[in-house]
Amino acid sequence: MTDTTSPAKPARGLGGLAVYGERRVFVMLLLGFSAGLPNLLIFDTLSAWLRESGLTLEVIGFFALATLSYSLKFIWAPLIDRTRIPILSDLLGHRRSWMLVTQGVIILGLWSIAGLNPATSLGAVAIFAVLVGFSGATQDIVIDAWRIEAADDTRHGAMAAAYQWGYRVAIIVAGAVPLVLADLYNWNLSYAVMAALMGIGVAGVLFAPRETAHVIRPIPVGDVPSRPALEVTEWIVRLALILIAALIVGSGLTGQADLLASTLGLLGQSAADGEALKAAWSAKPEGTYYQVAATFGGLGLLVLACWPIPRVPTRPGAYLAGSFGAPLKDFYVRFAGVATLILALICVYRLADFVLNIMNPFYLDLGFTKTELAEVRKVFGVVMTTLGVFIGGWSVARLGLIRTMVIGAFMSPVSNLVFAWLATQGPDLGALTIAIGVDNIATGYAGTALIAYMSSLTSLGFTATQYALFSSLYALPGKLIASQSGRIVEGSARAAEAGGLFAPLKGLFVNLPAGSLVQGAATSGVTPAALGAGYVVFFLYSTIIGVFAIVLAFVVAAKQTAIQARQTDQTAVDATEAQPS
Repeated sequence: MTDTTSPAKPARGLGGLAVYGERRVFVMLLLGFSAGLPNLLIFDTLSAWLRESGLTLEVIGFFALATLSYSLKFIWAPLIDRTRIPILSDLLGHRRSWMLVTQGVIILGLWSIAGLNPATSLGAVAIFAVLVGFSGATQDIVIDAWRIEAADDTRHGAMAAAYQWGYRVAIIVAGAVPLVLADLYNWNLSYAVMAALMGIGVAGVLFAPRETAHVIRPIPVGDVPSRPALEVTEWIVRLALILIAALIVGSGLTGQADLLASTLGLLGQSAADGEALKAAWSAKPEGTYYQVAATFGGLGLLVLACWPIPRVPTRPGAYLAGSFGAPLKDFYVRFAGVATLILALICVYRLADFVLNIMNPFYLDLGFTKTELAEVRKVFGVVMTTLGVFIGGWSVARLGLIRTMVIGAFMSPVSNLVFAWLATQGPDLGALTIAIGVDNIATGYAGTALIAYMSSLTSLGFTATQYALFSSLYALPGKLIASQSGRIVEGSARAAEAGGLFAPLKGLFVNLPAGSLVQGAATSGVTPAALGAGYVVFFLYSTIIGVFAIVLAFVVAAKQTAIQARQTDQTAVDATEAQPS
C-alpha cells in the first residue's frame, strides 16, 4: 500500500524470516481460513448434498451462481470503502468491523442451511447459499483491505503467504470434513460444524491489530443543486444499468450464461433461444470469445452507468463518478507515466500459467495413472506450492517488492520448460515428481509476488476498491488465450506429421516407452511422435508468451523505481524546507 506518511521499517531479521513470527501474520492465517471456507461450501460440497436429496444435475448447476459474487465484488467494493458501521467502526476500526459483520452473516447463513432439507426447502437453501456467497465475497474485500492496511510493503509477502496457507487449509476442510460427517451422521450436522468453524475467523478479527486509520475520501457535491424528485429517477436508472452490467460481467467472468438466459426469458426470450445462448456460451473454444466480449461490454456499461451527465451536474452522477472513478484517477496520478504499463503487467504476469489448462490430458496421454497423478499433484504438489509461497513471502521481506516481482515474472515461463522435458520421458514417476515440484514452487512464488505487488499499488481510502479491481480482472487475458491451447497442440502435431517446421522434434520421441501418447495420438489422428512434438511446441509457446511479462516487469521496475526515487528526494527537500532556519 502506498503510504507516504510514515516510512516502512523493513522486516529483515534472521534473513527475512522473522516476519513469519509476527502477530499480524498469524492473524492472517486465521483470516485466510475464514475466507476459504464459505466458497466451497455453497457449491462444490453443497452439490453432493443436493444430489443425495434427489435433485437433478440441471438444478444443481444453478447453485454455481451462488458463487457469482466472488467475480463481481469489485462492483460494491467502493461501498465498503465509504461506509462506516455504527458503533462497531469506533470500537474495532473500519475493516475489522466489516469483517465481523460479514462473518456473522456467513455463520447465520450456514447455520440456516444446516437446519433445512433441500428436498423440501430448496428455495430457502438457495437464498441462504446466495447470502453466504455475497457475504463471503464481501469478507474477501475487507480481509484484503485489512491485510494491505495493517502491514508495510516489506510484510506484504508474508501476509499474502499466510493468507494462502489458511485459504488452502480451509479448502481441504470444506471439501473433506462435511463429506465425512455426512457419511457418519448427516448433512445437517456437517453444515452446523462448518458454521462453528467460522469462529476461527471471528477469533482472527478480535485478535487482529487495528489497521491504519481509515480515511473516507470526500466526494464534492456541495455545489450541485439538490433535485430530489429527479434524483430518485436517476438513481433508479443508474442502479438498473449497474445491475445489468453486473449480470453481463458475471456471466463473462464465470463462463456461465444460465442467469443471463433466465433473465432474458423473463423479458420474452423463448426457451429454445435461451438454450442456444447457453450452448454457444459454453462451446469450446468459440464460447470464450463471447465470455470475454461480454466482460468488456459489461464493464463499458458499468462505466456508462457511473458517468456524469454531460453539462448537467447531478448528485447521483457525482457520487458514482467519485466512488468508481476517483480510485482509478488516484492510481493514475500516483503512477503517472507508468500506470497503464502496470495494469498491463498485472494482466500478463501469470499468462504462462493460465494457458496450461490441458495438463490433465497431457499427463494421461503420457500414460500416468489417476492414482499416480493424485499422489504427486495433490499431495506432493500441495507441499511444493506451500514451499513456493513461503519462499515468496521471505523474498519480499529480504529482497523487496520490486526485485521479488521481477524474479516472479521469470518463474512460470522458465518452469514451463520442464514440461517440455517431461513430454520426452513418458510415464516416468521420478520425472513427473521433478516437473510438479519445480512448477508448483514457481507457481507459489509467482502468486505471492503478484499479490504482494498488487497490494503495494493501493492507497488509503481506496484500498478495497483498487485491490478488488486488480484481483477480479488480472486473469481475463489468460482466459482468452488459454482457449487456444488444445488447438496449438493438435495443430503443431499435424504440422510435424506432415513434415513441416516442427517435424525434427519427432526425433525426441524415438525411444518413448511403449504405449505412451498412443491413445491421445489416435484421438488426434496423428502418430505418437507427432503428438509429442505438438506438446513440446506448446510448452515452448507458453514460455515465449511469458517473455512479455518479463519484459514488462523490467520496464515497470525501472520506471517505478525512478518514481519512488523522485518522491523520496521531494520528501527530503520538503523536510529540509520545513526546518526552522
